[in-house]
Amino acid sequence: MDGNAVSVNLPLDTYRFLLEQVQAAIFVVQEHCLVYVNPNLKQLFGYLPEDDLYGMEAAELTAPDYRDYVRQQVQARVEGVPGHVYEIECIRKDGTQFSAQVRGVRIELPNGVADLVTLHDVSDIKRATRMAQSRAQLLNNAEELARIGSAEMDLATGAMTLSSGMFNIFGETPSDATVTREWLLSRVPVADRPYVQAISEGVSPGEILEFQHRIMHTDGSLRTVLHRGLAEADAQGQVVRSVTILQDITEQRAAEQRLDTLANTDEITGLRNRNALSEKLDTVLREAQRKEVQVAVIGIQIGQLKLVSESLGKVGGNLLLAAVAGRLQESLDSNDMLAHFGNGEFTVLLARDEPMDEALARQLAAAWMDALGVPLMVGDNEIKVTCGMGIALFPQHGQEPEELLHHVQAATYHADALGSNQICVFSVDMQSKAVTRLALESGLRRALERNEFELYYQPKLDLVSGAVVGAEALLQWHASGQPLGARTAFLDVAEETGLIVPIGEWVLRSLCEQSLAWQRLGLAPGRVAMNLSARQLLQPDIVQRIQTILAETGLESRYLGLEITEGVLLGERAHVTRVLGELKAMGIEISLEDFGTGYSNLSYLRTLPIDVVKVDRSFVHDVTAASQDVSITRAIITMAHSLQMKVLAEGVETEGQLALLIANHCDQMQGHYFSTSIPADAMAEVLRQGRQLPEHLLLRRTHQRTLLLVDDEDNIVASLKRLLRRDGYNVVTANSGAQGLQRLAEHAVDVIVSDQRMPGMTGVEFLRRAKELYPETVRMVLSGYTELQSITDAINEGAIYKFLTKPWDDERLRGHIAEAFSHKEMADENSRLGRAVIVANQELSAVNERLQTLLAEQREQISRESNSLVVAREVLDLIPTAIVGLDLAGMVAFVNADAEALFGSAALLLGRDADEVLSPALLQVWRQADGTYYDLQFAAQAYRVVCRVIGEESHSRGKLLVLTPAGPGLSVV
Repeated sequence: MDGNAVSVNLPLDTYRFLLEQVQAAIFVVQEHCLVYVNPNLKQLFGYLPEDDLYGMEAAELTAPDYRDYVRQQVQARVEGVPGHVYEIECIRKDGTQFSAQVRGVRIELPNGVADLVTLHDVSDIKRATRMAQSRAQLLNNAEELARIGSAEMDLATGAMTLSSGMFNIFGETPSDATVTREWLLSRVPVADRPYVQAISEGVSPGEILEFQHRIMHTDGSLRTVLHRGLAEADAQGQVVRSVTILQDITEQRAAEQRLDTLANTDEITGLRNRNALSEKLDTVLREAQRKEVQVAVIGIQIGQLKLVSESLGKVGGNLLLAAVAGRLQESLDSNDMLAHFGNGEFTVLLARDEPMDEALARQLAAAWMDALGVPLMVGDNEIKVTCGMGIALFPQHGQEPEELLHHVQAATYHADALGSNQICVFSVDMQSKAVTRLALESGLRRALERNEFELYYQPKLDLVSGAVVGAEALLQWHASGQPLGARTAFLDVAEETGLIVPIGEWVLRSLCEQSLAWQRLGLAPGRVAMNLSARQLLQPDIVQRIQTILAETGLESRYLGLEITEGVLLGERAHVTRVLGELKAMGIEISLEDFGTGYSNLSYLRTLPIDVVKVDRSFVHDVTAASQDVSITRAIITMAHSLQMKVLAEGVETEGQLALLIANHCDQMQGHYFSTSIPADAMAEVLRQGRQLPEHLLLRRTHQRTLLLVDDEDNIVASLKRLLRRDGYNVVTANSGAQGLQRLAEHAVDVIVSDQRMPGMTGVEFLRRAKELYPETVRMVLSGYTELQSITDAINEGAIYKFLTKPWDDERLRGHIAEAFSHKEMADENSRLGRAVIVANQELSAVNERLQTLLAEQREQISRESNSLVVAREVLDLIPTAIVGLDLAGMVAFVNADAEALFGSAALLLGRDADEVLSPALLQVWRQADGTYYDLQFAAQAYRVVCRVIGEESHSRGKLLVLTPAGPGLSVV
């Protein structure tokens, strides 16, 4: 008999009784059908005791997906294959499912072989298993996400069980191997082991310990972990088991350090920032208070940052700050802390072992100032840094960190305001000035809302006509009805804070509206200009902003001028060049102000779209000024004219300055000599009165021949005046070189005749000076003393035109002087012609630009009209009405599709006279062209016909004949 088969020798009822006592679901299957089920099976599957399951296919007790498998298993056992335990899904009477464990065995019944099956409900077991697995997986996931590992240790055996997360923390592959406490301790660095052991072994039952230490990863790196532990005790209070959790916080600690670095480090220089220095200062002050010693804090404000940022862009400014930081760090003590608060403001905390006082702080500040005085390389540029330094001492200038920092900042601002390379120790009055600056910034933020700004205007004058040709708009700020601070002071604050952008837009809009208001009064203000700061010019959409304001106010661009400083040109060159080019193309005049004071490069200037060069007021000196400054002014004028640019001199205050500028062919001027900046109504009065420069200055270019005689002997001067008066000269005299220079400022002198030996200044020295100031004069020496070398040098360098000797021959002297005047007039004429050529070229260039613009506009207009014509033709062709267009001479110029259907092909009609194409009735309508509708019969069809004249609202001229088919009921005449 098969080992899995059972021989039945007992009575069947006995077996039935036994099966009904078993606490398991049992059934017998014969030929795949149930021949016996015990009560437990009925109960498990939800059947009633009286339900008869005999003859039911056993497979119906299982879920559909398992039935084929069950049939195969039953058949195999019946055929003698040993049975085995397996799990299936069963289905109850109500359709619900549960998991079951099945074991079948072959039995032999009197009527044949059968299968005895035992079935156990394992749903709860499987559910618990799944939950345990899920929780285990959840724990593993949580440990992995939180970088946590856990371990349990049996203190009796020393064996430890580690979670997979614990293995991961050490970089080990998880395993079921038992790990000892010694292995775990071996993964702690040797230096940390005593610390870890002491804490771990000192824990009491029920006490939770928590501390941080390092572990060694299998990759060789050191990791930081947060160690938590708990000791469990038995009933006698003896520790029998410990639980340990390790959390890898290496990345967290690194992130905290990075955040600390970001929060306490200046991004540009890499130095500590205000927050870090304030924390360090707090510690240092507490220690200083305990030791009763002084502490010094030094503030350093870099003076070149704004200029370098404007010139070389933000990157250049950042490079300068980094270079300054490096230079300062070279001179610091190891205990000092250097910080950068932003905007070129550095602060040094002197935390030295040596006693600190004001004298030592000043000495150190002076040493740093000298170190910064050595030029720094910023890119390819060599920059010599200047700065202002402020000093504040603990305890006399402040007891708390923030108080001390505020006071050192006030001292630094004060030093910076005094000029380059100043050192100031804090005093109470400096705090009030710092408060004033803060009030300035606060007030500026509300000034626009409170309507506290007003534009003043300084006239610009032409030095040929003497008339006002424009004005510069200057911003004034009235707080509480009174001007607050100097103009440059609040504008600097506005630039630093970015408030210059909305303020600048207000200025532009107000300027445009005022210019239009003057024009509506019949006044001619010319171009009114405003200053465009670096921050404004570097806006990406500055051109669009200006276009919008011009469009909204209605001011034509030819009445607007924009002025920029030299520093702006050297920063963000591509952007600046593009923006200025677009603004100039709009017709806006571009002026470069303060020329000569910055870093202008002539070759670079040549590539920029500049219209006017404004000579800085520092070069517009009186005639007694240094000759090199006059030479610079003349060079600027010559250079600008060669580049076809106009020249405007700023800050003209005296008639002598004006005369010098006119003599050197400067184009325009502005300054107090004519007018200070004035309100809009006063400017209107200047325009209404037609105020101009004095006539006697303007006539210098078409004046009487003027001769200057310089001699310290009155009788010589008188004799020469008598001799030369007959020639009609305007003779001006002076008895010294200094007086001669004064006469040159007062009169438009053509020819100078000077003695050589005079007190205070020789004739050659005087004429050299005259050449530098008034190079177009003709200069001669008339002397009885011959100093060959000095005379020769003067002639060779062009200071002297001729050398004449005393005593003189009257006629020969008169001839020499007449020749000198002829020479001067010829030179003047050549200069005039040269200037005329330049002006003509400028005008021609402007005309060409206007023509190009006009041609472009015309081409665009033609293109638009052509497109419109095409569209119109298409529309007319689609209209279900016959339309014929005829020009003024009666020639057919247009025929639409319906007209072609009536009159024939357009190719045959176009260009023919109306008399050849139209019937007499249509000709009559065409000649009337009065807009009246006529009812006509044409080609067996009734039409309403009208003829209209076109051209009143278009460029076309002629008539349109329109034939509309008549509707039902229309009577035809």
